[in-house]
Amino acid sequence: MTPHTALISGVDSSGADPSVRAQDDFYRAWHGRWLEEFQIPADKAEYAAFTTLHDTAQEQLRDIITELAESQPDPGSVAGKLAALYASYLDTERRDELGVRPLAEELAQIDALTSVDQLGAIFGAWDRAGLGGPLGTYVHQDNMDSSRYLLDVWQSGIGLPDRDYYLDDKFADVLADYRTHVAHMWQLAGFGDAEAAADAADRIVALETALAEAQWDKVRNRDPQATYNLVSPAEFDDLTGGLDSDAFLAGVGVSVELEDLNLAQPGYLTELGRLIGTTPLADWQDYLRWRLLARTSSLLSTELDDANFAFYGTRLSGTPEQRPLWKRGVALVQGAMPEALGQIYVERHFPPANKQRMVELVDNLLRAFGAAIDELDWMSADTKAEARAKLATFRAKIGYPDVWRDYSALTADPTDLVGNVRRSSVFEHDYEIGKLGGPVDRDEWLMPPQMVNAYYNPEMNEIVFPAAILQPPFFTMAADDAVNYGGIGAVIGHEISHGFDDKGSQYDGEGNLRNWWTEADHAAFSERTAALEAQYAGYEPVAGHPINGELTLGENIADLSGLAVALRAYRASLAGAEAPVIDGLTGEQRFFAGWAQVWRAKTRTEEAIRRVATDPHSPPEYRVLGVLVNSDDFVAAFDVQPGDGMWRDPSARVRIW
Repeated sequence: MTPHTALISGVDSSGADPSVRAQDDFYRAWHGRWLEEFQIPADKAEYAAFTTLHDTAQEQLRDIITELAESQPDPGSVAGKLAALYASYLDTERRDELGVRPLAEELAQIDALTSVDQLGAIFGAWDRAGLGGPLGTYVHQDNMDSSRYLLDVWQSGIGLPDRDYYLDDKFADVLADYRTHVAHMWQLAGFGDAEAAADAADRIVALETALAEAQWDKVRNRDPQATYNLVSPAEFDDLTGGLDSDAFLAGVGVSVELEDLNLAQPGYLTELGRLIGTTPLADWQDYLRWRLLARTSSLLSTELDDANFAFYGTRLSGTPEQRPLWKRGVALVQGAMPEALGQIYVERHFPPANKQRMVELVDNLLRAFGAAIDELDWMSADTKAEARAKLATFRAKIGYPDVWRDYSALTADPTDLVGNVRRSSVFEHDYEIGKLGGPVDRDEWLMPPQMVNAYYNPEMNEIVFPAAILQPPFFTMAADDAVNYGGIGAVIGHEISHGFDDKGSQYDGEGNLRNWWTEADHAAFSERTAALEAQYAGYEPVAGHPINGELTLGENIADLSGLAVALRAYRASLAGAEAPVIDGLTGEQRFFAGWAQVWRAKTRTEEAIRRVATDPHSPPEYRVLGVLVNSDDFVAAFDVQPGDGMWRDPSARVRIW
């Protein structure tokens, strides 16, 4: 291994503000000048470390696709399908010529409806085709029996980011603009004149508002106990009243006989059944026309695409311009055939040495988390044993899957963009539905390797790190360990910690919902998490839009615990040696700088508001500050004193894992 002294620090201080003390505001000390001077690109709502890696991956994927296309591949080959998908998106001349004609089949289905009794069938078929509607389905492992797959039915069907946009007065202006947007799009699509469009928009927004009122909020939807409601098909039919549940399931494509299924929000389904019976068919037809248009407008004419972006991109997120056409085309191809692209991406851009180093880091973090469990002073021996048993069954997936998806049954036509997207949606949906009744595939990945992200899956009790995240600033092969432990090490710790956050801690090592806590230990855990919830609820990234401490609790626990266990692992990696001082920074100072630079970001105000309303993650600045003010080790590393901005009284500091 390269000696420490030969390694770079890996710390980027080019955007630091020397006028801000690290002891007062660590985030702005490291990023203040960058925040003042950097201009967010016109086609982005936010620019962050993730953005940089995503942009790099997009360019790499574009090169792959264009090289494949230039090789004139067989149309039926994987390369031919990737090229056809990309070509169909880039052909704006044909899209402009076709207008809304690619929607003729679905529009005819809507026109043919003669009774609300027929809505169940179309809701199901449209879910299968990825067209949206008031119900969505997905297949996952049973929360109470992770050895089998279960069909989940979830609330869906509103056009704004969250129910709060319909019901909270602070979003009244957005709702009014949404109504105007619906009417404008209605006219552009040729569905009616100005008067008819305004009338349709009023009725559509009224129906979506009724759906929003019936929907559960984001916090309740995070509760795996509340969203676990197993019913038989007959009980599903009784609960939904006006919805023909048999026709819905047939439309979804369920071909096996179901003994049971899960209704995530049963109250919503009951209200949907009532709305079906009390809302005129004409209103439902206009609602479906709008859902269809809203879902597909980015695939239609330039005029419709731009109008759609003007609302969803600019009004909701503050982004002035669309991404270049090629970037949107790459995103479409990646959405349709993610693992086909991923397999080539890995061959070109993921060195075996990166995977081996990552395996070592994950092993170190898992050992460190085990040691942290052993040293907890608030948890009994019995619960520690259960936590240790769960940790022992963790599985790590790194880089890419061992088995790749087969896309031979998918067809792609370079002249049929909407058809391509419809077929890829059906292909993916049928793949998921096909799991029902079969064995659980524990080798499956829920993200492709070219995605800049990571995740913990509680039903599998696994942590997964796609190849694309294993790059600077998260991971730098040439850097001293300190910054890597503060970056990708903390990300690894974050994902491990999700297995023990307010939600993950409800699952055991087999991936089943089971209470493995003593009553006293759970009370002690809840006392600590309540303090963290209150801390983050006190942050207000945008005036009038505070962080929802309850919604973000799981991610905040994972940040807090992940960074703490990453530091523990970093110290263990030194094996008693003293870390070198590099660029004037001690090892632990570089560690914390690594954490800060991972979350460097600048966000447009509209996007910041949308994120606070919908995102279970805290804004990047508070992911840094909220964790560090609770860290005794940070206080020691930077000699933070009472009166400094980063000082928090020791008795108020939250410590969990």
